[in-house]
Amino acid sequence: MGHPLESTIREAYAAFGRSDVNGYIQPCTEDFSFNIPGHGAIAGSWRGKDGLNELAGKAIEVTAGSFQEDVEDVLVTDRHAVVLARRRFIRDGQSREYKTAHVYQIRDGKLATCLGTTPRSNCF
Repeated sequence: MGHPLESTIREAYAAFGRSDVNGYIQPCTEDFSFNIPGHGAIAGSWRGKDGLNELAGKAIEVTAGSFQEDVEDVLVTDRHAVVLARRRFIRDGQSREYKTAHVYQIRDGKLATCLGTTPRSNCF
């Protein structure tokens, strides 16, 4: 049997896929941050609900609404979670696809911070 947060995280990603930022942020701490390294269009540190709304808007904008993220696996302990996902989108007229890992710190049973990875710093 998986960790209780596994289904919660899967539901949060499904909500984000429907552009439901409120559904994604529900299992997060008030000071949640999503950090994306590199120099791509969505690189940066996105904090709280407003930051995630801005991140979602940028992802939709630069992909002309084609952004898709499919969760392939979720690994969870009481302190950390890792989401392995595949992203697909069209940007600058080219189809792009890559795998990513999101590494979360968990605090008091909630997602507190996330570090996203990309295969290249400007992939997105």
